[in-house]
Amino acid sequence: MVRGLADMGAEGVLLAGAGRAILLQIANPAVGHGVAEHSNFAERPLDRLRATLTYVYAVVYGTEEQVAAVRRRVNRAHGPVRRKPDARSAGYDAFDAQSQLWVVATLYDTAVTVYERIYGTLDDDAADLMYRDYVRLGTALQLPAELWPADREAFGSYWKTSLEGLEADDVTSHVARSLLYPEDPLLWQRLAMPLARFITAGLLPDKLRRGFGLPWSERHGRWFDRTMRWSAVVYPRLPRRVRHWPKNYCLGRLSPA
Repeated sequence: MVRGLADMGAEGVLLAGAGRAILLQIANPAVGHGVAEHSNFAERPLDRLRATLTYVYAVVYGTEEQVAAVRRRVNRAHGPVRRKPDARSAGYDAFDAQSQLWVVATLYDTAVTVYERIYGTLDDDAADLMYRDYVRLGTALQLPAELWPADREAFGSYWKTSLEGLEADDVTSHVARSLLYPEDPLLWQRLAMPLARFITAGLLPDKLRRGFGLPWSERHGRWFDRTMRWSAVVYPRLPRRVRHWPKNYCLGRLSPA
């Protein structure tokens, strides 16, 4: 059966890739420097995650009114995030189409990476459908549809070129460390962050793993592969209401207007 974003996107296991997607995003200085100066998501990671998930779920599953509501929220948040180039910064603008393309690209590539770890490689029809669906996450804001690479092969070229140009700098490394190693962590952070750091490191390209200073070795790699294999056995057998709980929770808190 062909499964698109409207089917696969509800899987809660995709949240395992949240750290990967964020670090990929901020490794692009046009995104990372804006986050460093205008966001406190490292202090309130659950709020940032909930906002991102609510946007994604609203675009995929919500009514037109809900999509309009989350679009307004995102645009208000993005409004102040802009800076002209100067001696300290190359400049950034949250409404910049190339920056928005990169953010959506990280969400797409991360979702596919995690999904295929759990459910196996997508067939061509399902992969094409999921790929076409993801452009909606950008065009619901300001991303021109023609900027989204025409097909998965074109995306692969865009992704490879973009990854080669990424490099963690002092600013983005500080943001990453604040997120992964919070000061004065709450109890849930003390319990969850070691696993979150491990999964994030395992999913990242090696270059960025090193750039962000995440420890990794052959032993880490073996344990990561075992963790993914175990998850692929256990997770699909969970009840649907458990696997789709994040989607139902976020949409349940979203006003229809």
